[in-house]
Amino acid sequence: MLQNRKKRLQKFFIIMLLSAIGASLVLFALNSKLDLFYSPSEMLAADIKPGYRIKLGGMVEIDSIKREGTKVFFVVTDFEAKVPVSFDGIVPDLFKENSGVVALGFYSDGLFVAEKIFAKHDENYMPPELMIESSS
Repeated sequence: MLQNRKKRLQKFFIIMLLSAIGASLVLFALNSKLDLFYSPSEMLAADIKPGYRIKLGGMVEIDSIKREGTKVFFVVTDFEAKVPVSFDGIVPDLFKENSGVVALGFYSDGLFVAEKIFAKHDENYMPPELMIESSS
């Protein structure tokens, strides 16, 4: 009887150890893929380490979009703080002044260097075909 109890305890501790290792691996994998979302005022107030990838969200400031070849420079604001952003690539169709944007990238030396740009529209989006029919 004592031998059975000993084997059961060994199996229990092995299962607990393997479960702890599995949970640790899952948490480590999630942590390395996690991108934190900041508004401009939160980002400027936070102590962000160089090389730490984040998402910056806010509104594209009016008259701030400048294009130089494939590079696009603009300013993201939350109407409290402003952050200059540079992006090299093609921006989405919905990207325009005074509209929402989320930029994924790195902040260093006062400039946010974006890897990806996600343009946002409001939740009241209506396809053009439906807008024409409803206004008739």
